[in-house]
Amino acid sequence: MGPVQAAARGVDTSPVADVVRIGTLGAARITPTALTKPAREIPEADVVAVAARDRSRAEAFARRHGIRRVHHSYDDLLADPEIDAVYNPLPNSLHAPWTLKAIAAGKHVLCEKPFTANAAEAEQVAAAAGDSGLVVMEAFHYRYHPLAGRMREVVESGELGRVRHIETEMCVPLWLKGDIRYRLDLAGGATMDVGTYAIHLMRFLAGAEPEVVAARARLSSPGVDRWMQADYRFADGRTGRTTCSLFSAALLNIGARVVGDAGEMRVLNPIGAHYYHRLTVRTGDGRTRERVGTGSTYLHQLRAFCAAVLEGAQKARSWWR
Repeated sequence: MGPVQAAARGVDTSPVADVVRIGTLGAARITPTALTKPAREIPEADVVAVAARDRSRAEAFARRHGIRRVHHSYDDLLADPEIDAVYNPLPNSLHAPWTLKAIAAGKHVLCEKPFTANAAEAEQVAAAAGDSGLVVMEAFHYRYHPLAGRMREVVESGELGRVRHIETEMCVPLWLKGDIRYRLDLAGGATMDVGTYAIHLMRFLAGAEPEVVAARARLSSPGVDRWMQADYRFADGRTGRTTCSLFSAALLNIGARVVGDAGEMRVLNPIGAHYYHRLTVRTGDGRTRERVGTGSTYLHQLRAFCAAVLEGAQKARSWWR
């Protein structure tokens, strides 16, 4: 009986030890920041293996980051019985296929955003994850930093009065046309890259799902946006707006704004809070500014992922949303 079948029958699929042994698919640029560096600070995380399409690249990556094993292929890594969990930082178009293969192999998964390349794939992965008993987490790292909880606390406290409007923005400069983020076949574009943060953050702050009422885009090539802005409406009458870009006049703009009938909250850099952030609240009582928490967003995320694996998948599911 394999791990997935065991999970479906109610058998615990969590590691028996107090360490999550992690293998990484590929040697992506984000992997040191999101995985290997924070793993050195978390006793319960151990990055034990890597696989890449180019074995020499995988070997160089393993030497650089102290990873003990290099596999010939992604399939070989998934077949390794000494790996409990897989980190998937592959191009967007490969998130769903390899996350599904990892689930089928009985591995917990930390998958980089976006979870999949389209809604049909998302439904397929969600169904497979739900049936597996495994932890399958989308890597919106900002969500695990204390700043995220503080933002929601302000919104839900009533300090701003009744919330009327939520805006989120993530605009960064990425002008290299050869970058994979500009490739349609790899599910590229501003919305599929930085836009996922803006949309996720708006939904997180609202605590509800909106409908899109209008959208405007500027394209770098057919089907690939370099800038996108969308307007939303929530069932209770609140409105929202997200703006994202990889190449626009707004070179760097990462923030959130929540407007209520009694005040306003603005947050500078809620996504990379560990670099610098500022939370400002203005009400009739005046203005307050604060910084919240310490530690890398990626450190908090990996700690949460490992805790979910070791303590049970049900706890993790409440963190996704």
